[in-house]
Formats: sequence, structure tokens, C-alpha cells
Amino acid sequence: MDALKYQLRSIEKIPVRIWENSKEASKHVARSIALTVRQKQQEGEKIVLGLATGSTPIQLYKELVRIHKEEELSFSNVVTFNLDEYYPMQPEDARSYVRFMHDHLFNHIDIDPKNIHIPDGTIPMDQIEAYCIDYEEEIDAVGGIDIQILGIGRTGHIGFNEPGSWEGSLTRLVKLDNITRRDAIKDFFEFDKVPYRAITMGIASIFKAKTIYLMAYGMHKAGVIRRAVEDEITPACPASYLQNHPQVRFILDQAAAESLTKIHTPWQVGLCNWTDELICRATIWLAQTTGKPILKLTDEDYNEHGLSDLIVEHDSAYNINIKIFNRLQHTITGWPGGKPNADDSQRPERALPAKKRVIIFSPHPDDDVISMGGTFTRLVEQGHEVHVAYQTSGNIAVHDHDALRFVEFIKEFEPTLALEGDEIDALYKKVTRHLNKKQAGEKDLAETRKIKGLIRRGEARAGARVCGVKDQNIHFLDLPFYETGLSTKGALSAKDINLIAELLEKVKPHQVYAAGDLADPHGTHRVCLDAILGGIEKLGDQPWVKDCWLWLYRGAWHEWKIDQIEMAVPLSPTELATKRKAIFMHQSQKDRPPFPGNDEREFWERAEDRNKETATAYHQLGLSNYEAMEAFVRWKFDKMSI
Repeated sequence: MDALKYQLRSIEKIPVRIWENSKEASKHVARSIALTVRQKQQEGEKIVLGLATGSTPIQLYKELVRIHKEEELSFSNVVTFNLDEYYPMQPEDARSYVRFMHDHLFNHIDIDPKNIHIPDGTIPMDQIEAYCIDYEEEIDAVGGIDIQILGIGRTGHIGFNEPGSWEGSLTRLVKLDNITRRDAIKDFFEFDKVPYRAITMGIASIFKAKTIYLMAYGMHKAGVIRRAVEDEITPACPASYLQNHPQVRFILDQAAAESLTKIHTPWQVGLCNWTDELICRATIWLAQTTGKPILKLTDEDYNEHGLSDLIVEHDSAYNINIKIFNRLQHTITGWPGGKPNADDSQRPERALPAKKRVIIFSPHPDDDVISMGGTFTRLVEQGHEVHVAYQTSGNIAVHDHDALRFVEFIKEFEPTLALEGDEIDALYKKVTRHLNKKQAGEKDLAETRKIKGLIRRGEARAGARVCGVKDQNIHFLDLPFYETGLSTKGALSAKDINLIAELLEKVKPHQVYAAGDLADPHGTHRVCLDAILGGIEKLGDQPWVKDCWLWLYRGAWHEWKIDQIEMAVPLSPTELATKRKAIFMHQSQKDRPPFPGNDEREFWERAEDRNKETATAYHQLGLSNYEAMEAFVRWKFDKMSI
């Protein structure tokens, strides 16, 4: 054990704490801050907090507000300095960090407004240098920052210190990296509207903090976390500078930690507890590392790649290879609903009942066909009673020009209707007037959101029909948590869970498919999955629930790893073409959707490439050569996270 600790220290150059999920991680940091605030209060001293913005610290601020209200934590002795602000930016703008901090924290606690410091995005350009010097001096004047909260961008930036930032940098005006700007589209709706510059505290400014917590959640942060924690210090990854700070800790959820060596390939840092799952992962890793099919791996391959203890403790390479090859082979099925009159002992799904009731839950109106369009079609063709349920309206992901086009269509179509035109005319004037003067990031009118939701509803019907589902089996749930009109969503509520539960109780499915793609940049998939789990839990005492299997797919953002896959459904070239046709029905998401994420490819390209890559990976491991594959993992209800 001591040897293992030593090796881990040599790999991880920053202390890391991994939590089961982001909620628990955020609570831990909040409790630490609250404890320090109370200690300072007892000593009659102020405490200085350095605060961050973005989606990562929202749960932290929510927990601090809860502690303030329910546990009487006062912030009267707290002084805050924010890391950064877009430039130029008006403080009342919905995208400003001034608004963000007041909406999520300051408006809900008893902090003295005079103790709040956020970089000013309205300073004239010729005064910025002097302003930044003053900001540094204000921090120094209160004795420096006691606790600094950081997030991390995909470029490795902390604050807005982009790649190339120097270790001695102080508060200054910076130019934003294009990747950072693309990640901000969710707040600004259009890339061209995202500011090119920002005012940010520098690396040296951050280093003045006595204690630093860097929080990172989600698998899309895993790669940059590994670079910052394990690789050498480099300006190409500014977060790596934190290796030199004496009191820093990275607070991660399991997804953000998955690329760390001790998680991804633990056999490279010490002795392992060789479970069946870990043996499978190690064998696949070895085959991919050596470029060999699984059945051609030798004892020498295992020995030369740090896996000698596996064949010493468990079995020969020959027997391990056969075991893992058979395990992968048994995941492949052309019968996702189970094959009737077949031995199902080695199949991923049950043979009985031969005709199953199935619900495919789709967080957004296109996730069903993007993620499992081929399996969707296969289930219908094989005679199962297939329902599809669109959990959210998807209205924020429709361009304004599409909404304008449709409201103009309504206006021009109105004379052909046997209706009074006054209401239609009023709707037309109201929506067009607002869209024509709407500012980037401004919330849509309720009427506009309705139009955008109807656009996506029509596209979803068209896509589902390509897959063969009956119209009466298409359900639109419009879960309330989504309906904020902004990229930031509301919290999951009993209303959301009840809507899911009502559909589940009505259909009583044998199979449920749901999105397990938690790299969705808006967090919608996570909430939608929680809603499904909440609905199933609510109905847990009903007999049919015990016979209901939940399969998770992944969507437009990434795919399951080969060692995780429990059901792989092969697709022929014809089936792949049908899937593409279903995706094409979502015209508002074609070419350049409002929120494309960090992938420049269109959704149909991502889906096809991912499905082909899965099939290629299976083939390279020595299995059959298919055109494409859709992959699924079965949810075990004793699991707490993915």
C-alpha cells in the first residue's frame, strides 16, 4: 500500500478528491467554506473569498444559500472578489457575471454590497490598465484571498487565463480562445455575439490565495484534468501551474476523474483488485495498445505492459483472452427486444415476453434518432409495442429566424382558414416585433417559445414516423424544469417526476431506453435521467416494475467504452441510411444548430462516425465486421451514478 501511495504521488502532482457526483462534491466545498466563515466570525475577523462563475459552481452557491437560510450562516464578515468578467459587458446584461453572482448567490445572503468586487466590464479601454492595478491592490489591502474557488475550461484555462498565459500574470484584459468562446454559445446563443475579450485575475493573482479549490464535473472535463494533474507544467495548460501552489485541491466527480491513471489504467500505478470488469477493461486496453485481436494476446504481451500480476493471480493469457472474447461476443445482438424461442442465457435481453412494451425516452426531440435510431426501427419491425416520449420541448435550440419563418407562414396561411384573423394578427405582430429587437441572450416570449417548441414537435413526429412508430405512441411531456426560456434550467421537481410516472404507469413497459449521455453541455440529460429514475422509484411497489429493464444509450456527445457495453446492436448500411433519414427530419438542427457543443460535425455525422467507430473497435478486437453499431448499458438499480 505504501508503494502504491508513492507511485500515485509521483503521477498525481496535485491532490485530488473524487466524489460520487457533483452534488456531493459541491456540498463538501460549501461545508468547508461555511466552517472557515464561522471560525473567522468567532475570531472577529473578515474572510476573503475568490469566486468563480459558470455552470460548475452553481451547486456550490445553492448549498451556501441553503446553509445561510437553514443553518443561520451569516456572510456579514465576508468579502468577495470575482475572477473575471466579459469585456465589454454591462452589469445589467443577462450574460454578465454581475447578474450571475447576484442571481445565484448575493441576492440570497446577507453580504454587505460594499464587500462585493467583480471586474467592471464598462471601463473605457484607455483606463483598463489602471483599473486592473487597482483591483490587485484592493485584494492586497484586505490581506489577500483566503479561499479561492476555480473551475477549469476545456483549454485548461483558470479564470480567463487562456493557454499561453504566464505564471507571473496579474489582473489584465485578455483575448478569449475560440474554444472558450464556443463553449459560451449556450449563454449568448450565437457565436458572433460572444465577447472576444475579458478582464481576468492572473495566474499570480490566483496564487496569492491561501487555499484553492478547483472544481470540475463531467466527463468532458476528464482529459484536461489529467493534463493539469499528471503532466508537466506548461503554459499550454494554465491549470497545470497549480502544481506549484502549496494548498490546492481538485474536487472532482467520478466522470471528471475517469481519465486519471489510477481510474483509467490502475494497473500502471500499483496492485489491483482484479474484478471481472477490471479484467475486461485491462484486456481490451492491452489489445488496443498492442494492435492485436484479443485472441492473439500472449503471456509476453501481458508481462511487457504491466499486467503480469493479472496472469499470475488469475489465469493464463489464453484463458483470459477466451473469457473476454466470449463476453464481448455475447453483447452483440440483432434482437434488442429479445429473440423469441431462443436460449437467452447468453443474450443481453430476455426472450420473454416475445412482444414487449417499450418506452424510448428522448431528453431533446432528436436524441432518440441520433442515439438509437437503428435500434428504434429494429424494435418496431420486430413487432414490439414501441412508445417514444420526448421529455422536453427543445425550444431554446431553435434559431430565431426559424421561428420568424413559421410565424410568417401562419400569418400568410390565415386568410385560407375559416377563423377570425384578429388573434393571429396580434400574435404575428407581437412575436415579430420582439424577435426583430431581441438582444443576444434575451429570454424569448412565451408565444415564441411555444412556436419553437411546435417546430421541434413536428420534426420529432417526422423522425419517429421514419422509424415506423404509430402516431398514438408518440408522447410530448414538456417537463417543466426545462421551460425557463434560457440555457440555465430549473431544478427537477415533483411535477417532472409525476409526468414521467404517469406515462410509465399507463404503458407498464418491459423495456425503457433513456439517455445516459451525461456530457450534454446543458445538463438536460442528467435531469431527464433523474426524472425517469424518480418515476420508476415512485412506482417501485407495482409488480410490472420488477420486470422492467432500463437500458441507457449515449447520444451526440460521446459513446460508451467497449468494456462498458452490455448490448451492441449491429446496423446494416441500409439501416444506417434510414437512421440518417430520421435525423434529417430535424431540419432546425441541421447544418449549424444553436448549441452545437464542442464538435463541429453535424449531428448525423457524429452519430454515423460514432456508430462506425464502435463497429470498427469490435472488429479490431477480433469480432465480426459490421457496418455500424449502437451501444447500450443496462442500469443496475443499486447504482448511484454512471
